[in-house]
Amino acid sequence: MDEKRLQILWDHLAIEQVLARYCRAIDRCDKELLKSVYWPDSVEYHGMFNGNAMDFAEFIVPLLSGMKATIHSISNVLIELDGDSAAVETYVWAYHLVPETDGTQTDLIVGGRYVDRFERRKEEWRIAQRTFVLDANQNQKATCLWDSGLYAELKIRGSHDRRDPSYETMGRKAALA
Repeated sequence: MDEKRLQILWDHLAIEQVLARYCRAIDRCDKELLKSVYWPDSVEYHGMFNGNAMDFAEFIVPLLSGMKATIHSISNVLIELDGDSAAVETYVWAYHLVPETDGTQTDLIVGGRYVDRFERRKEEWRIAQRTFVLDANQNQKATCLWDSGLYAELKIRGSHDRRDPSYETMGRKAALA
């Protein structure tokens, strides 16, 4: 394999790692990790928030921290490289378990795409601009079972902070790599 093709593979892998770190950061409500996927001058267009990505991290983490659970799952990553820039479209399904003021919970499921412009600066890829495109959503009374049925004995659960079991396994170095 020639060096040009090898560089293309490396760039694709590096961009996909940034996308995976974004999901990890958003679901673990890890502001530091979330900020690390964006360039400091990046812009985020996310409907309820439009502005600097560092400010987006400050906005979104407290909002998601108030939810019982979130899961962002990405797929169909399409990357078009152009030197030190890349156009990237990534499909996302996001689940949110939202507590309501009356004590009930709502399943909020969102389907959409991240339409990103990545930039490579000093050999590092990060998001320079992100636009979230909403394609589908579903809101319904939550039907999850946490302490009964099949899951009653499963006591290892995710959390919106560094107490999440993945931090023990992954370590901080891997989280910010």
